[in-house]
Amino acid sequence: MDLPDVGIPPQLARRMSMAEQHEYLRTKLTRRRTLVTAGAVASGLLTGCSTDGNGSSPRTTASASSAAKAPSSAATPFGRHLAFGADPRTQMRISWQVPAAVRKPYVRIGARPDDLGRKIEAEIRDLHTPGVTGVRPALDQYYVHVALDDLLPGTTYYYGVGHDGLDPAAPEHRATIASFRTAPTRPEKFVFTAFGDQGVSKAAAANDDLLLKQNPAFHLHAGDICYADVNGRGEKTDGYDPAYWDLFLKQNEQIARSVPWMVTTGNHDMEAWYSPEGYGGQFARWSLPDSGFDARTAPGVYSFVYGNVGFVALDANDVSYEIPANLGHTGGKQTAWLDDKLGELRKAVDFVVVFFHHCAYSTSSHASDGGVREEWLPLFAKHQVDLVINGHNHVYERTDAIKGGEVGRRVPIGASTDPTRDGIVYVTAGGGGKDLYGFPAGVKESYEGRVRDLDSVDTFQWTKARATKAETVEWSRVRYRGFSLLKVEAESGSAPRLRVSALAQNGERIDHFEVRRGR
Repeated sequence: MDLPDVGIPPQLARRMSMAEQHEYLRTKLTRRRTLVTAGAVASGLLTGCSTDGNGSSPRTTASASSAAKAPSSAATPFGRHLAFGADPRTQMRISWQVPAAVRKPYVRIGARPDDLGRKIEAEIRDLHTPGVTGVRPALDQYYVHVALDDLLPGTTYYYGVGHDGLDPAAPEHRATIASFRTAPTRPEKFVFTAFGDQGVSKAAAANDDLLLKQNPAFHLHAGDICYADVNGRGEKTDGYDPAYWDLFLKQNEQIARSVPWMVTTGNHDMEAWYSPEGYGGQFARWSLPDSGFDARTAPGVYSFVYGNVGFVALDANDVSYEIPANLGHTGGKQTAWLDDKLGELRKAVDFVVVFFHHCAYSTSSHASDGGVREEWLPLFAKHQVDLVINGHNHVYERTDAIKGGEVGRRVPIGASTDPTRDGIVYVTAGGGGKDLYGFPAGVKESYEGRVRDLDSVDTFQWTKARATKAETVEWSRVRYRGFSLLKVEAESGSAPRLRVSALAQNGERIDHFEVRRGR
């Protein structure tokens, strides 16, 4: 049995902080001990995954019966994470990881933690990553998924995950039981949070702690999830270690086991060792809503409705001029789907929120992506999208309301805006935990309690030739370079509104504004 090297590949080490290197080594050593124990009992544990010569797409099985089975003591589940199905009122997806192949995985679920009478069989998606001589060993990872349908709206459920030899209802495992709540039948006030560019670090874990204090109904992750691919070019020459995903899922389990974690794909999530389009790993790890788009081609493209708000997740790699590895990979199908989906949602809900990775409007290091602007902004305007959330730039930056590429209305901190008249506010929420960026030379931060308004900022956008085009903009209203997250309170009724706030990692508010329609 091949065991993971407990050292850090040089390509990764050069791009890690000391804290990240410490956590990486700690987790690799823990994983190595687990595999040694399993290997002593069940030889050939990590075999049975087919490859296509370019890495492999995940192989889905009901019980992974073709692989040797590990005893339960060597296959403790970890990294639980939730996601909604297409209807958050009645559907939930539960996912987790096991360190080795197991027999007959399942979920127990019930209305009380001491009564998990319903048992639902799970599927394993095993993911094989080929080794690279002198860089990393081959690795097999096992992700487990359960689709829960026909749930009751507005109901709290308790659940535990297990397999043959490990029953979550047994007294010794009851501490692992978690819970979730389905969306209500009718719109009610709720909170959701958002950020992108998280990774694995003390700062990322601290943002998780802050997130949990907001008691969100769910969380939006705007891409660049884990940074197992450290270069983010979507090429096989990128530095890559798939075991970093184990770190990430362990880090986030405290939240994602109870708060649905709705992710989309960033440039660091294009992992070229898996087909199709580098997204085989994403498909293995996540179960996301089926919204009529091909999840295997673009797993980060979907929509769902919660209360009076419709949410649309997009794969901006498909339109990015800056990082073109997957430029045009859907052949225009995603943009056509977006047009139809926005039209459908606009008729059904009070507000429409779109989130994706690459920035439509930002002045920080990556600035703005001309491909995003060209492909999608006309559709956002056509359907009067109410809020757009991006990552990619590791800062918090918020625009005024933008209409026709210009400031439609200034939206200072604490102001209210109407998308039907003023245009759309774009938020870059890239302070999720990865190393922070800054703003152009001479451009100062401006946030609540420290407002420094500027008439204009010199920045640039990416062109189709992958060149930068200078531009001077007037729409950069709020700028903050610390770790942060976005908190949005959605209210329905006779005067629906979105109350949008940005919180620094210490919990202090750095920005807030309101979105109301047709005032």
